Amino acid sequence: MITLTGVRKDYNSDVVIGPVDLKIPKGGVTALVGPNGAGKSTLLTMAGRLLGLDSGVIEIAGYDVARTDSKDLAKIVSILRQENHFVTRLTVRQLVAFGRFPHSKGRLTADDEEVVSRAIDFLGLGDLEDRYLDQLSGGQRQRAYVAMVLSQDTEYILLDEPLNNLDMRHSVQMMQHLRRAAEELERTIVIVLHDINFAGHYADRICAVKDGAAVEFGTPDEILTDEVLTRVFDTPVTVIEGPKGPLAVYY
Repeated sequence: MITLTGVRKDYNSDVVIGPVDLKIPKGGVTALVGPNGAGKSTLLTMAGRLLGLDSGVIEIAGYDVARTDSKDLAKIVSILRQENHFVTRLTVRQLVAFGRFPHSKGRLTADDEEVVSRAIDFLGLGDLEDRYLDQLSGGQRQRAYVAMVLSQDTEYILLDEPLNNLDMRHSVQMMQHLRRAAEELERTIVIVLHDINFAGHYADRICAVKDGAAVEFGTPDEILTDEVLTRVFDTPVTVIEGPKGPLAVYY
């Protein structure tokens, strides 16, 4: 479980995130949704200890994120931010192997290589593992970064807008991969999404964030309603019944 208790981040007198109290259960996919600037990415990066808290406590699997030793925390939770720009020219396999650093400290064993290979195969990158990142399409490159996170072999995975700059087909493929990771690899995945319909179709739970607060938390059926979405996004939303569940229509 991921638990946020009284979590707060003060940027200035006008921009404050929190205080947030939230419990994200173990297992499955939890999507953070909400308007731009609501605080979704801030909450995620604080949970991944890439951003400090001004007050409060975040615990993952019972470990206090702020107090746990980095080498131990890196074996519990992994995080992928939007800014995935390596200046060094890397192959797909070299990138994915970075995920083993908390375990190998840069000296890959045969077991590490096996974990890397499994992550590459899971994301369907076997034919591309010797290609350089700058030779890949945007969708292929994003899959490589997610494979790197999977190879870190943590139970908890935090992903900040992994669909950013992906077209519809590649977005669907990415969400299918993440859904499989949650089910087949028994990972707990927390993901920031802008598309509420992707959240509704692929997530087990949705947390709606607005004005720095977690204002709604529930199943897709509970969150995808006219009243909730209209209030969260400050724009009229109608939810209709689609072929595979509720769909939000903006107008």
